[in-house]
Amino acid sequence: MTHSLEPVEVSGFDEKVVEVSAGNHHSCAVTADGKLFVWGRNSSGQLGLGKRAGKVVSTPKKVDCLADARVKMVALGSEHSIATTEEGEVLSWGAAGAGRLGHGHKTNILGFSMTTSEYTPRLIKNLDGTKIKRIAAGVLHSACIDEKGTLFIFGQKTEKGFGRSGDELRPTVVEEVPFSEEVACGGYHTCAVTDSGDLYSWGSNENGCLGLGGTDMVRSPEVLKSSLFKLPVSKVACGWKHTAVISGGDIYTWGWGGANGTFFEEGHSSGGQLVRNLLPHCESTTI
Repeated sequence: MTHSLEPVEVSGFDEKVVEVSAGNHHSCAVTADGKLFVWGRNSSGQLGLGKRAGKVVSTPKKVDCLADARVKMVALGSEHSIATTEEGEVLSWGAAGAGRLGHGHKTNILGFSMTTSEYTPRLIKNLDGTKIKRIAAGVLHSACIDEKGTLFIFGQKTEKGFGRSGDELRPTVVEEVPFSEEVACGGYHTCAVTDSGDLYSWGSNENGCLGLGGTDMVRSPEVLKSSLFKLPVSKVACGWKHTAVISGGDIYTWGWGGANGTFFEEGHSSGGQLVRNLLPHCESTTI
C-alpha cells in the first residue's frame, strides 16, 4: 500500500455515505441504507471479510455477512473493529487479544486460553438484550454506552492499559461513571462524558493525555476539574496520546504536544489549553 500526501476521493459506493471511521491501518464507511464497506490492512481479520480475504484490501468491499443488518455506527481500533446496528446490537471482529472483542477467551483441550481472531462480525453475547447507543475502540480495549447511560468496557487493563490490573474479557460496567453520554478510547486511555457534562478520564497518562495535571497512570475514572471549562463538556475525542473536548462551542486539547492543534509545541500539555484560530462554536470533534 502507498501513502497519499493529498486527499483522494474514495469511490465505489452505490449509496450516500453517512458515517466513517479510521483505525491504525484500516478504514470503513456506513451508507445511508446501513451497509458497511471496509478497506485497508486485514492482517488479523479486522475487515470482517472472512478467512479467505487478502491481508490487504485496497478498495472498499461490502461486508456481505451483515446483509440482513442495518449498521449504524462503527469504531475501529488498531487491529479490531466494533459496530452497532439500528436495533442496538453490538458486533466485534478482528484481533481478539486481551479480550478487546468482548467474547472472552477460547480454551484448548488442556484448558489453556487461546488468543485468536474473529474473521467475521460476531455478536457480543454479554450485551444481548442491551441497546447500545455509543461505541469506541482503542489499541487493546473497547467501550460502549447503552440507552440508559451505563458504560461498559472490555479489553486490556494491564500496565499501560485503561485501568485496574488484569484484562476484562467481557463487557464490564464502569460503576464510577454515572449516566454516560459520550465515550472515547485513545491508544491506552479512556474518556467519558456524563449527562451533566462532567468529563472523566483514566488509563495511561503518557504526555498528560488525561488532562489531570500530571503524567502518572490513573487506574480508576477521575473527574477532570478544569478552570478552562466555562460550560459543561458536550463532546470528547481521543487520539493516540492526546485528547480533545468541546465545551460551550470551544475546543480544548491536552496531551502530546504536536497533536494539540497549536503546531508549535514539542512537549506536552497535561492540564489542557484552548485551541484558537478556529471557526467559532464547534459542535462535534473526532480524532
